[in-house]
Amino acid sequence: MHLLPLSRRLNHALTATASAAAMTALMGFASPAHALNPNSTSVQMFQWGWNDVATECTQWLGPKGFGGVQISPPGASKNANGWWGVYQPVNYVNLTSRMGTRAQLQSMINACHAAGVRVYADIVVNQMADGSGTATDGSTWNAATLTYPYFSASDFHANCNINDADYNSPAGRSNVQNCRLGGLPDLATESAYVQGQIANYLKALLAMGVDGFRIDAAKHMPATAWTSIMNTVKAAYPKTLQGEPIWVTQEIINDGEVDRPAYFPVGTLNEFQFTSAMRDVFRNANGLNLASIPTVMGTWGNWGGTWGFIQPQNATVFITNWDTERNGGSLNINNQLSNDGANQRYTLANIFMLAQGYGEAQLYSGYKFSDTNADRPTASPYSGGTPQINVNWDFAHRWTPLANMVAFRNAAIGQAQQNWTVGNNGNQVAFSRGSVGFVALNNSGSAWTRSFATGLPAGTYCNVINGTKNAAGTGCTGDSVTVDASGNANVTVPANNSGGNPAVAIYTGQKVSGTASTCSVTFTIANANTTVGQNLRVVGSVSGLGSWAPASGFALTIQGSGANVPWSGTVSLPAGTAIQYKYVKWNGSTAVWESNQTTTSGNREFTSCASGSQSRSDGNFKF
Repeated sequence: MHLLPLSRRLNHALTATASAAAMTALMGFASPAHALNPNSTSVQMFQWGWNDVATECTQWLGPKGFGGVQISPPGASKNANGWWGVYQPVNYVNLTSRMGTRAQLQSMINACHAAGVRVYADIVVNQMADGSGTATDGSTWNAATLTYPYFSASDFHANCNINDADYNSPAGRSNVQNCRLGGLPDLATESAYVQGQIANYLKALLAMGVDGFRIDAAKHMPATAWTSIMNTVKAAYPKTLQGEPIWVTQEIINDGEVDRPAYFPVGTLNEFQFTSAMRDVFRNANGLNLASIPTVMGTWGNWGGTWGFIQPQNATVFITNWDTERNGGSLNINNQLSNDGANQRYTLANIFMLAQGYGEAQLYSGYKFSDTNADRPTASPYSGGTPQINVNWDFAHRWTPLANMVAFRNAAIGQAQQNWTVGNNGNQVAFSRGSVGFVALNNSGSAWTRSFATGLPAGTYCNVINGTKNAAGTGCTGDSVTVDASGNANVTVPANNSGGNPAVAIYTGQKVSGTASTCSVTFTIANANTTVGQNLRVVGSVSGLGSWAPASGFALTIQGSGANVPWSGTVSLPAGTAIQYKYVKWNGSTAVWESNQTTTSGNREFTSCASGSQSRSDGNFKF
């Protein structure tokens, strides 16, 4: 409802009463306290509808160990044919947004909590919508006269522009905080009345069970204003309904005019330095590569580096978000705008973010587009309850390497980064997380084979980049890595052009149990028509078969003499594991694959035995 002009005192009184009534009514519907996942990793579900977020919390986010889901702004906003409409709010009282109704929002919060997932709301209160019209909740506004529900013209700063030069020096700070961002009417957040409206909005969301907030455009508002707002909010809600401190992170891009430490009392900051660094090191831009990471951002217990990273307790990090994937500020999930996805740089960067220990990590899950202004898809992320991955919505949080690394990160909380190892070309790095986890990344065109110090106890571990333990816990659904008594492991990390995932990650939660963890497999093949200098190897999807690297494949032994006699050999492989493979003729430098193809099609397949031995008599080499 659009209020008629009233005195400031009456307007404030009505708003406070309405907000209090809303909070009282909602308290009866908010979810009770639940056991929640560790909060080290959240996911930004950009413009997902409330019902779909609820489904995803239940089906995927909770079971995979995600600690939180960041939702798009829940307030009433401009109806617009573009993604940016939700960042043009009209009022903060009526919670009917493009993502759903207040009732659907409440149901989603309850469902996510029941699944162990916190809900963080994106909060947009620096500016209001431009133009005029009817908002998502049916209220109306007019930017020309600064007429909005619950606000009047005196609640806004004067109409002035922010110039590019303002971002480069402290002298521009006043304009950055008091002029219009993108030409949108700028709320006077230093005003006690405006602060009261914002505090009421946050308290209403907390009353519904929301666990925290991302503050959009935080650098465009004074840190003192937000300190005052949060003090008011915390006086009413010292903790969330789940019994935890209120989670707050703030969008603050590090420019010459911003005093980032001033915002630390409010909450963590989005560390855009991390986003930019990951873009450059994985693209080999500006003279950087993976080996540059410790120099750029610092090391465990000595963070900062040449780029001046803030300390990890003050930082939230991500590889991309909805802004940076559109403005070139990050690696891009969208293959229509870059080849970061096709080259697996995007996947590798996210694996690194989840494996390392700096800051609190956020994955990003959005939708596909070719026009950077494009609105969200009209189609649901699901069809008949089945997720439509990489169709209209990218579902990056369900990609196997990223999804499985969430549990890795949870297991490694507090574990130091150690055993930093760099490959020959600077685009191959590996490190361990205490005695809990180990990861190796290959952003080069050559496979990386060596013995690594993993820091882990002896045993066989599933490579979570490709799979997890089978139901019995005796084998892996993908490949595995064996760690010896000294904590070392011989590993081949595929090249970043092999068609496989160019990374290996193992941790204690995916250690194969029992003695039946391997299967002795005998391979036999004939009629390969080998020439002098060639031998036969079995090359496949598990490390015992070279992880698709012919040079590291399992070498067979010739059973006689001649070009077409059988070759055979026995190798120990992970038990109960689905394995794909091919026979390859190899002369020490050149590979001749069956069917003249690598891993693109025509692979031989089998599931290894749960224990003991088995034979693969595969007939003839396929030409």
